[in-house]
Amino acid sequence: MPRNGQTLNPRPIPMLERLPRPLYARAESLSAGSWTSRHQHDWVQFSYAISGVLGVYTAEGSYFAPPQWGVWIPAGVEHEVVTSMRAEMRSVYVRREEAQWAPEGCRVLAVTPLVRELIKQFCQLPVEYAEGDSPEARLVQVLLDQLQGLAEVGFSLPLPQHPRLRALCDRLLEQPTQSDTLGQWAEQLNMSEKTLTRLFQRETGLSFRGWRQRMRLLSSLSVLEQGAGVTEAALGCGYDSTSAYIAAFKRLFGFTPGSLGL
Repeated sequence: MPRNGQTLNPRPIPMLERLPRPLYARAESLSAGSWTSRHQHDWVQFSYAISGVLGVYTAEGSYFAPPQWGVWIPAGVEHEVVTSMRAEMRSVYVRREEAQWAPEGCRVLAVTPLVRELIKQFCQLPVEYAEGDSPEARLVQVLLDQLQGLAEVGFSLPLPQHPRLRALCDRLLEQPTQSDTLGQWAEQLNMSEKTLTRLFQRETGLSFRGWRQRMRLLSSLSVLEQGAGVTEAALGCGYDSTSAYIAAFKRLFGFTPGSLGL
């Protein structure tokens, strides 16, 4: 995945005790390998990439936001953010009481053109924007309403908590092209194939085959981001056929890798 083999550049975390207003904006130009240490805060964070790919890592899983997608991080969730290449990131911090409608857990959301423009306008407001019945406060309310309606997409990878399954997944993350079968993994883990299948489904919500396919497709994002062609991305994540890779990508995400604009 994007962190493997990278030189990471530490990125400062805003030192805020509380948000001065219901919403707080942060615009950043990030260098390749920018990274924040694992942290949490008492407000929701919604970050999206104008360019580049954001990777958000938590104990429960990994979440990736290519251009024009964003990651929703609930208040209190420990996370770190990594960019493999240069990226333009826009973040909106939301007081938790303003987002009580949101389900628990991190999610990757498709950012609509309207939300992009609203965030762009909001980033130009002063930190302590006018409240009450002001144009600024009305813009904030519209933005909150629109965030509530964003659709979730499949740029996430749940991770198991079971120690032996977590070790298996870590090995696959390090080597996406690893081709051992479910039976071979079961033998290495000293359990039956049936037990491994049931345990993997319970821990991740996905079949072993489905999880590995998603992991491979997500791992190809950083390859595409670095300017590689679709064929190179396909081979680099374990596909022998470019057409099979494109078909699998479209089947999972609803669009082709070429449409990402990386």
